[in-house]
Amino acid sequence: MNPGIDLNSLSAYDYELPQELIAQEPVSPRDSSRLLRLNRKTEEIDHVHFRDLPGFLHEFDCLVLNDTKVIPARLQGRKATGGHVEVFLSRCLGPNVWEALVKLSGHPKPGLEILFEEGKAVLESRLGEGLWAVRLEPVGAFEAWLERIGGIPLPPYIHRESLKDRHNEDQSRYQTVFAKHDGAVAAPTAGLHFTDELFRLLHVKGVRVARVTLHVGLGTFQPIREENLDLVRLHKERYAISSQAISTIYETKAQGGRIVAVGTTSVRVLETLAQNDRWEGHEGETELFLRPGCQFSVVDAILTNFHLPKSSLLMLIAAFAGKSLIDRAYREAIQNQYRFFSYGDAMLIE
Repeated sequence: MNPGIDLNSLSAYDYELPQELIAQEPVSPRDSSRLLRLNRKTEEIDHVHFRDLPGFLHEFDCLVLNDTKVIPARLQGRKATGGHVEVFLSRCLGPNVWEALVKLSGHPKPGLEILFEEGKAVLESRLGEGLWAVRLEPVGAFEAWLERIGGIPLPPYIHRESLKDRHNEDQSRYQTVFAKHDGAVAAPTAGLHFTDELFRLLHVKGVRVARVTLHVGLGTFQPIREENLDLVRLHKERYAISSQAISTIYETKAQGGRIVAVGTTSVRVLETLAQNDRWEGHEGETELFLRPGCQFSVVDAILTNFHLPKSSLLMLIAAFAGKSLIDRAYREAIQNQYRFFSYGDAMLIE
């Protein structure tokens, strides 16, 4: 590791990525994506495919999945004067009241109405830069209304001409096959590579599965702006874990199996439980910020995608594997033309 690098500075987590390596659509089938396998102890790197995963997991290992379900959180509307407005729902604050990122011209004030093709929204109170508490007034049942007028909340680096462009494909593929609980505004992307057949093969091998739910929020799209990471606070995200999942994790550890977290969201839930020493089924919120210098108490391996420069997710895996090793793995991934970010390839850090 370069002794001159300050791991507490945002700029330490920057890197150059050719634009053509930012995946604009998923591969098919899901498990045909590439998998970079990184061994923390030997520092060896292997290049395989995600469908090879059963060969790298052992009997009694436990995959921890985030079963959150992405909602159609992007709403296109207009002001009464005709100006265009985008409302990006982030998290539910109460019945039909949501935290939302609102993009519009001018200087909006509480009480402003935003008209959709059906129903409307009213700005209630400002929560931060571009963030508002928004009261939604749907037509009919909320979930059905949102499905009719909402768009898939793809990250801004995936380019679509409109909300309807490739809508059906994105609606299917920007969702894991095990998604269950509505509430996320971004997919837990490490889970996008799994197929039902792959789960069958893992079951035959004796690999366990435990599920947690963390509703991925707006923070996943918002860049960190503070150079001094001590000043950074992440957005709170709601999570839930069942007593059954807790039991599975305990059994795995007792039998010498590994806890393999699928995605950084699962990592944050598990390490939040450890920090709070709360090993029971419950719901809660986490703003846990894992970066170099932090210790991991539960997670033994991580399945993850490749993350944006200067992101908290990149810092998390640098904390887990060591920054110099992650830097080398990313350089090799770029040299080997891996596909990056949400629709991109994956990485197994053991």
